[in-house]
Amino acid sequence: MLTTFSDFTSIPVLWLQIALAAIWVLLILLIALVVNRFADEPEIVRKIVHIGTGNVILIAWWLDIPASVGITASILASAITLLSYRLPILPGINSVGRQSLGTFFYSVSFGILVACFWYLQQPQYAALGILIMTWGDGLAALIGQRFGTHKYKVFGTQKSWEGSLTMMLVSYVVSSLILVGTQGNSWQIWAISLIVAVIATALEAVSFLGIDNLTVPLGSAALAFFLSQLVLS
Repeated sequence: MLTTFSDFTSIPVLWLQIALAAIWVLLILLIALVVNRFADEPEIVRKIVHIGTGNVILIAWWLDIPASVGITASILASAITLLSYRLPILPGINSVGRQSLGTFFYSVSFGILVACFWYLQQPQYAALGILIMTWGDGLAALIGQRFGTHKYKVFGTQKSWEGSLTMMLVSYVVSSLILVGTQGNSWQIWAISLIVAVIATALEAVSFLGIDNLTVPLGSAALAFFLSQLVLS
């Protein structure tokens, strides 16, 4: 097959896209490492990485980064996080005093959502799922630990009503912003956002071993997609 001029001109654009996403992730990791070095707050370090790196989905969506790049990045990140449980590759990020594969599941969910919704040409749902996990779960954990005085247990895992309420409110805001922004303002969209927020909160509440980092983004994105197709078709 002949190589056209457009093939050459597309290469620098692709590398620029990758560079911008990589710079963002590296910046977040650098901030986390600095915080880990000077502050004994492993959970804060985890949430810096959790919230900061999750926003790379917006860069991927905005720049229309190819799905192959996102999937490859997910595979690499998954491998690195697995190694980090055994080796001090990312010190402080997995050291939270409990057994959890959350960071690994987080990386896997990114690749699955990109693979599915980039293929369907509906990247907004991938962003919705990741950002609900990024901001909803991230802020719920911080609020729950700082202000969670009303506790409850699900499958032996302790949660707080303050954290769960934070999860629901943030999930609703994220869903509403993305769905209204891409599909227009209607009562059906607000209703879908509410349903997604409730289910995302329930999935986060029944988590164990960090599996909510897989079930929440995948479940939220899939539910938002199918409800939107049902209502808007």
